[in-house]
Amino acid sequence: MKKIQLLLLFALLYAAQAAGQKANESPLRKLQLAEFAINRLYVDSVDEAKLAEDAIVGMLEHLDPHSTYNNPEEVKKMNEPLQGNFEGIGIQFQMIEDTLLVIQPVSGGPSEKAGILAGDRITTVDDTLIAGVKMSTEDIMKRLRGPKDTRVRLTVVRRGVDGPLRFDVLRDKIPLFSLDASYMIDDRTGYIRVNRFAATTAEEFAKALEKLRRQGMQDLILDLQGNGGGYLNAAIDLANEFLEQKELIVYTEGRASRRAEFTAKGNGAFREGRLVVLVDEYSASASEIVTGAIQDWDRGVVVGRRTFGKGLVQRPIDLPDGSMIRLTVARYYTPSGRCIQKPYNGKGDDMQEAYAKDLSDRFEHGELMHADSIHFPDSLKYRTLRLGRTVYGGGGIMPDFFVPIDTTLYTDWHRRIAAGGIIIKATTSYIERHREELKKKYKTFRAFDDKFKIDEAFMADIRSAADKEKIEFDEEQYNRALPLVRTQLKALIARDLWDMNEYYQVMNTTNESVKQALKVLREGKYPF
Repeated sequence: MKKIQLLLLFALLYAAQAAGQKANESPLRKLQLAEFAINRLYVDSVDEAKLAEDAIVGMLEHLDPHSTYNNPEEVKKMNEPLQGNFEGIGIQFQMIEDTLLVIQPVSGGPSEKAGILAGDRITTVDDTLIAGVKMSTEDIMKRLRGPKDTRVRLTVVRRGVDGPLRFDVLRDKIPLFSLDASYMIDDRTGYIRVNRFAATTAEEFAKALEKLRRQGMQDLILDLQGNGGGYLNAAIDLANEFLEQKELIVYTEGRASRRAEFTAKGNGAFREGRLVVLVDEYSASASEIVTGAIQDWDRGVVVGRRTFGKGLVQRPIDLPDGSMIRLTVARYYTPSGRCIQKPYNGKGDDMQEAYAKDLSDRFEHGELMHADSIHFPDSLKYRTLRLGRTVYGGGGIMPDFFVPIDTTLYTDWHRRIAAGGIIIKATTSYIERHREELKKKYKTFRAFDDKFKIDEAFMADIRSAADKEKIEFDEEQYNRALPLVRTQLKALIARDLWDMNEYYQVMNTTNESVKQALKVLREGKYPF
């Protein structure tokens, strides 16, 4: 047996030499030889595909935190939100006590066309019971989604209707929007919130901008808080809306990637007018490209907290089985020459853990509460291109107006009732009981926003639900959290009766960065 093993190994060595390479000088041949030996000679049977995956992951973990491997299923899930659509039945839903509750059917989508209504509870999908069986949300979604033009039969329980209802729904492409909200925040100021940079972002933004302009918008608040990025091209297209012709938006450069510059075309729809960009510690990548370009050209002001600090460009490399490597091939630089990538070192889990821990370190060091806790060395100092203002690289983008994280409203009691799903469940229950009454009483969102209040009876239900979940009541924490909880409840009701646009109109009344942006615009603090 040993003789056979040696013959196999020598055969591989001979093949490498015949190709004109010495085996011990070829890392690729070394890897092939190791894989061949393990697959053919190891004492037990091995999963060759898994060996290959582990080898790829092992190589990537020595590089940087953003070079990753994804298997075929992960690639499909990852691409859906960026491509802008998926195929399914078109509902927003929430799992309430092991039952799928329809929050809202997508406007014009398959479920709405079939007659599914907000408040319906879906109990079976194609004769498979999904209610009360502790089925995972992922398994339920697999049953609801499917190729366009395929049918799915749903059984629905509807409040006020005796017996179950049955619907045949023809699946279709369901749009995923990258804009959460766009509305006039006052007579002259528009607000647009972008949640990710996807294939449809530029088109969505252009439509929202035109709608707001027709309503009299002169100033704009662009909200990129929590936006983790997405497609580079989408970021370039969005930045183009604000900059003049040939103004540099971003450039990329790497060891094997020549410098590539991306400039504005000069056809943007908001090249004039005051602009405020909102960011926080979760704004990353494409968000930082847009923010950096606007800040470097003194085109607008940045409000919030230091951004995440991702300045690495990944290229997707598709593998034959549908899996993919996202390999870092370059760094990107803002127009003033800043690379805002934050430091990383180590490898594997240690590198990823330290990288992720950066945000908690910022909190512990006081940076999220005090602007003077942030220190950059002079070597990271740059100048903006029009006015020569000081800006910094090397670890995210520093805002022009710092907004500390508001810790006063967030208490342990609030965190526990939110994590326990009590706020969502209480809202759902309330809407289910009062939907028709609310629709009759409040014909428009404006009427609802002006007059609807979360009363003491509603809060008593919240407290009762918390007691049932054995969440200890703390009066001091309750009183501190009360304004936030009431705002969240009202916003969730608005979302159910209307849409996400109305949800953010309510929630933004407590958003300190939005308040600061309005202060900058209204009180003469806008510097340009």
